[in-house]
Amino acid sequence: MSSVVPILDGELLRAFVAFADALNFTRAAQVVGLSQPAMFERIARLADEVGAALYEREGRQLRLTEAGVRVAAFAREELARTHSFLAELRGEARRERVVLAAGEGAYLYLLGPAVRAFLRDEPDVTLCPLTRGGPDAVEAVREGAAHLAVGVVDLVPEDLVARDLVRTPLCAAMAATHRLARRRSLRLADLAGERLVLAPPGQSHRDFVGRALSGLPGHAAPPIEADGWPLMLQLAGLGLGVAIVNGICSLPRGAVARPVRELGQVTYRVMWRRGASLPPAASRLRDRILAAEVRAAT
Repeated sequence: MSSVVPILDGELLRAFVAFADALNFTRAAQVVGLSQPAMFERIARLADEVGAALYEREGRQLRLTEAGVRVAAFAREELARTHSFLAELRGEARRERVVLAAGEGAYLYLLGPAVRAFLRDEPDVTLCPLTRGGPDAVEAVREGAAHLAVGVVDLVPEDLVARDLVRTPLCAAMAATHRLARRRSLRLADLAGERLVLAPPGQSHRDFVGRALSGLPGHAAPPIEADGWPLMLQLAGLGLGVAIVNGICSLPRGAVARPVRELGQVTYRVMWRRGASLPPAASRLRDRILAAEVRAAT
């Protein structure tokens, strides 16, 4: 006797996409117009149908399981395919939509030429930017919330394809009048006692820099917290402190940057889901991003 594979209910998939976006039953229920108990029941029913837990608790927060990540990507693809089919059946024009997830630095200093050219040549495509740091951009692609991700990721998940864009050193940015500005490159020990300009606590760049500099001798002043590359660089250029930034950053007037040897280099990559059928416009944007970086390298 053959078993019958159930067809996943579109309403269950729509509810799960809302839940995957919010990771909160109350907010997800508001998005789709359900009560919180009804939302909980739909997610539980979907988990029963796929035969796997779709989320788990991490402290007070909820997070998707690996199965939940895969179901979220599947659900988004199915809903997009349904919308496209119905629009075609009704003879309605439907603009292609491309979602690009990338961090602030990538948008500011890396992706501008490619995005500008894409928007110029693709007037019928809606480009939707998501501002996500490297790890969060990766998760957005894995869950199907974005077609492409660009960022710094050391370990690329097996379910993603990655292509390198640019490799850049980590640098200390400072005022051109700073005592270290005369050097061509720096060692970590050179930064001992310096006042640092750092991202707010909890950001991955802050954690990385904190670990790298934790063993330095000397008693530096408390760091200056600045949210975002432009503000960090502006404060460093004004002579208020030293900021650790990626080498792709454009420096404000009066600032210089020197590579710090022990911090090494980081690689920006463009990533997309392995085996996924990228929309044609997303493929064209990916190719344009890759081509733009090849031209920049030469």
